[in-house]
Amino acid sequence: MSKTLQLDKVSLNIKKDRILEDITIKMETGKVYGLIGRNGAGKTSILSLIASFRKPSSGTLAIDGVDLYENADLMDKVDFLYEVDYSDEYDSPRKMFEMTKRYKEGFDMDYALELMEGFGADADKPLHKMSKGQQAATNASIGLASNSPITIFDEVTNGMDAPSREYFYKQVLAAREKMTRIFILSTHIVSEMDYLFDEVIMIHQGRVKLQEPLDVLLERGFRVSGPEEKVAQFTDGMDLLSTERLGPIRSDMVLGRLSEEQLKEIDRLYLDISTVKLQDLFIRLTEEKEEERG
Repeated sequence: MSKTLQLDKVSLNIKKDRILEDITIKMETGKVYGLIGRNGAGKTSILSLIASFRKPSSGTLAIDGVDLYENADLMDKVDFLYEVDYSDEYDSPRKMFEMTKRYKEGFDMDYALELMEGFGADADKPLHKMSKGQQAATNASIGLASNSPITIFDEVTNGMDAPSREYFYKQVLAAREKMTRIFILSTHIVSEMDYLFDEVIMIHQGRVKLQEPLDVLLERGFRVSGPEEKVAQFTDGMDLLSTERLGPIRSDMVLGRLSEEQLKEIDRLYLDISTVKLQDLFIRLTEEKEEERG
């Protein structure tokens, strides 16, 4: 069983464009990684390198220290699931599962069919007659049932309704407990999936902005609430993410970590303190400054 996936100073050029630059990421088995970034940040390009769809222009990408690109034995350890247009696909999910089983020895056919039932999708219905959500369920089922040591889901929940997405999230956590794997989830629904992540990898403008455990990352910000005047006094000069008001109550979201002195000041002023959400931090940490846009 592979233990680590390592990208070391990886760059990717497509024609004259630099898509990725100096990407260094390390992932370990048994964890769920959230790969997040704004549109065009380079998330799918990173995933395509891991899946050997592309070759890095420079740098190395290895599993347990062995180069991955065009290594048939290692490529078999990686599954990359993404949104697919099945409008011309006349096979059923069951047929696709049978084909997958032929080249994926670890594929669990019974589990795949059980997943489709859990999604409320008919495994014997031709894919082109299925809704987008049912087609997405098919892809999700293939990825979960593959039992691949490295399983990538790139916006795989697109088209699913809320109950189906929630079912998928629960199955990801169950699959992680069942077998030690590396799961990589790339999504724009950060607020809905953040609780799944053991670590967050944030990509911005083709570079790694950060890679941190979720709990450590969430310590980067806080929300303080209370009477308008006291909150304004406490947060004066701090890096504000946002300010909300409800009558005489003000709530400030702040980027930064609290010192012991500041915690004592919060108690002295009788203010409420709480954590911020990943999506709020993500938005602020990847927003462009005026000089960058200019």
